[in-house]
Amino acid sequence: MIALLIAATLALLISILGTPVAIKFLRRKNIGQFIQAELTGHAHKQGTPTMGGVVMVAAVVVAYLVAHIALWDFGVGPTFQIEPLRAGGLLAILALVGMAAIGFMDDFMKTRMKRSLGLSMRGKFLGQLAIAGAFAWGADSAGLSTELAFVRGLGIDLGVFFFVLVLLMLTGFANGANLADGMDGLAAGSAGLMFGAFTIIAFWQARNPALYERSVDPRELAIVSAAMLGAILGFLWWNAPPARIFMGDVGSNAIGGLLAALALLTGTQLLLIVLAGLYVAETASVIIQVAFFKATGNRVFRMAPFHFHFEHAGWPETTVVIRFWILAGIGVALALGFFYADFIDRGGLVTGGLL
Repeated sequence: MIALLIAATLALLISILGTPVAIKFLRRKNIGQFIQAELTGHAHKQGTPTMGGVVMVAAVVVAYLVAHIALWDFGVGPTFQIEPLRAGGLLAILALVGMAAIGFMDDFMKTRMKRSLGLSMRGKFLGQLAIAGAFAWGADSAGLSTELAFVRGLGIDLGVFFFVLVLLMLTGFANGANLADGMDGLAAGSAGLMFGAFTIIAFWQARNPALYERSVDPRELAIVSAAMLGAILGFLWWNAPPARIFMGDVGSNAIGGLLAALALLTGTQLLLIVLAGLYVAETASVIIQVAFFKATGNRVFRMAPFHFHFEHAGWPETTVVIRFWILAGIGVALALGFFYADFIDRGGLVTGGLL
């Protein structure tokens, strides 16, 4: 528990204090957001500093490492010990940093080319393929089950197709988080709720190891998730409407990649569809819009992703953001409910699990 508090607190401090420094640096370098021409209501955001996700990712990595340094032993007193970095935490950091790096290159290309399009689709896919391959290999080496799971195994062993699942989850949720990052604070606020839930799930698994043998180093995962929660809250301080900085693809890719990694490593792959239901809905709205338009020439939504639909319907941006936070919270609450119901069904209360 102490390591989690240290990670969350340190990441929060680094993010909330480091983000204004980043804002000044990005303004000096003239690194700002490019707004799509059709988003006329967002034209005033043109030039707002972007790539703030770099601060979040750095905060998580530093906080994760520092959380493994023990300066006090309650039974002994002052001490200095460095706990080993375990496979689960390192894999989560790999997904975080790897996907963030792809987003960083995309953002860099946008700012360099002075347009809203960045890295090519081929470049993104090759990068995501490399991250997925490294993650799948590391997860297999760490003994992660290749069985498909909701909150427990479903009896479907994916075998070599587990790599495909990793690729789909990393890319799918990175894109989902990216699509949600269209309004001030929308992606960051909703992601904070999701990482709060994964902190609880991973910590719960760590306290009940006999019930969750499929999870890979859940204490490590809880530390990473707690650090990400702190980093997002610190960033949200500056990203809340009206945003003084945007996270950019480096931030949204990091969020989606880490969410996917946590779901894979805690054995809750399909539960992520509920927990991150807002991102799934955002992605689905784009797919529906494109498919329906190609088939009929008409649109289902005024604009996709569908948070823009409500803005075009007359909702103020802050209203859309807050109501979407509520929707994200409902998904998180449902996911935690499913997880706890399964815990009880496993006999958790009988075996003396955390209450």
